[in-house]
Amino acid sequence: NTAIGFASLSANTTASNNTAVGYQAGYSNTTGTFNVALGANALDANTTATRNTALGYNALTTNVLGSRSTAVGQGALEAQNPASSVDMYNTAVGAGAGQAVTTGTNNTLIGGLAGDALTGANSNVAVGYNAMSKSVLGSQSVAVGSGALWAMNPATAVNMLNTAVGFDAGNAVSTGINNTLIGGLAGDSITTGGSNVALGT
Repeated sequence: NTAIGFASLSANTTASNNTAVGYQAGYSNTTGTFNVALGANALDANTTATRNTALGYNALTTNVLGSRSTAVGQGALEAQNPASSVDMYNTAVGAGAGQAVTTGTNNTLIGGLAGDALTGANSNVAVGYNAMSKSVLGSQSVAVGSGALWAMNPATAVNMLNTAVGFDAGNAVSTGINNTLIGGLAGDSITTGGSNVALGT
């Protein structure tokens, strides 16, 4: 193990192959292995989870049992905290990316505030500033481009199956499902409609 910084890896007992750099980085880790925590409070609640990478202040800060996630950026995946030991496979890169994800799995969120409202949703891809920024429970959608699928936010957990690629593509879609919108501002007037295909601006 490598620990640099006040109280980093301070609870470590039998864990091995961990790297923690920063104030209280990896603070609570006891037996978790192959974790990397760089930044103040990064992965500081982790106890037994393994193979997490947290880079940035408060990255993965509440995670206790979730394994195999990557958080890069201030507050990235800061709320992730499954109730039991499970492989999460979440990746969040950017300040505040995936910051509300609690139990959701298999999400890839890249960009400042990308997917920042998601909580228990699964298998989403959001790439770009504010991409898929309002969705809390919608799963299985792809948003690529700044503001893509920005307003998507179903009232209940549902597989949305929307794909939006381009600046603000599908940015007004709220509860519509099964839409494919390719191009800058493509389908930007769609709100609740479903099964639409739009190519071009």
